Amino acid sequence: MTARILVSACLMGHAVRYDGASKPLIHPAIDRWRREGRLVTICPEMSAGMPVPRPPAEIEGGRTGADVLAGRTRVLEKTGGDVTSEFRRAAENALALARETSCRFALLIDGSPSCGSGFIYDGRFSGERIAGEGVTAALLRANGVEVYSDREIETLVARIGGDTGNGVGAPNEVGVSP
Repeated sequence: MTARILVSACLMGHAVRYDGASKPLIHPAIDRWRREGRLVTICPEMSAGMPVPRPPAEIEGGRTGADVLAGRTRVLEKTGGDVTSEFRRAAENALALARETSCRFALLIDGSPSCGSGFIYDGRFSGERIAGEGVTAALLRANGVEVYSDREIETLVARIGGDTGNGVGAPNEVGVSP
């Protein structure tokens, strides 16, 4: 079976980030996985109905996505708006899509309060990074999906390694909310 990979839409060049930008990840493996039909794209926030652009958001109090899922903290916009429920819904949508499309792996943009898997921001909008993961990354990991950041693509390539699949797959990525 070909390993499917849930991937942040911004890494695929979709302008879905909070600031209306994208962060395309250029790597030969991305091109190969796209040809093999392995990529399933999602912007968790957009899947939960959040607009582009939108105010930047961070997890409050230097906490993590697991804390949000456990109800111990919130996700707040820089403007003060509480978007915790939207981020929880975003994570649930990403997990549902991963299950529906049999994604065993996820390649997500680091730093995001949703997709961050190695670091997120400290919740004070200070620009300071802290070790931790966003809400979507935490929920995916808690449900057995192996999560890699964009900075760990070589590790993901090595992990998938010999999984060449059966050669069957759509020539394009599968996507939700670009």
